[in-house]
Amino acid sequence: MREKSADAFRNIGEMAEALGVRTHILRYWEEQFPMLRPLTRAGGRRLYRPEDVALLHIIHRLLYAEGYTVKGARRFLTEGGAQDARPHAPAPAQSPAQSSVAALDFGALQAVRDRLASALAAA
Repeated sequence: MREKSADAFRNIGEMAEALGVRTHILRYWEEQFPMLRPLTRAGGRRLYRPEDVALLHIIHRLLYAEGYTVKGARRFLTEGGAQDARPHAPAPAQSPAQSSVAALDFGALQAVRDRLASALAAA
């Protein structure tokens, strides 16, 4: 099977396999981390965009490598993990698809990634 491009959407099975967790864990994370909003298709099938994939990797690292609790990881991402990792409120004129993309602050995610990388390098 051919490797997908980095810009390709991933389904829940692919993400579960990539992270080494079961699919119900990803569904639980969607409930616990409000900034994680994959696209849902007919029948409730989830499609994770590249920004969702990046966020899932950060959540996985916080929970499994850094030892955060779900509550602590959520707080880290929304309050203290970066300068301001809180999702921005979408403008009222945006469509639902546009607002889900706008809700992620890519700069904040990159800051979290950099902070984690430097912590791992120091360990």
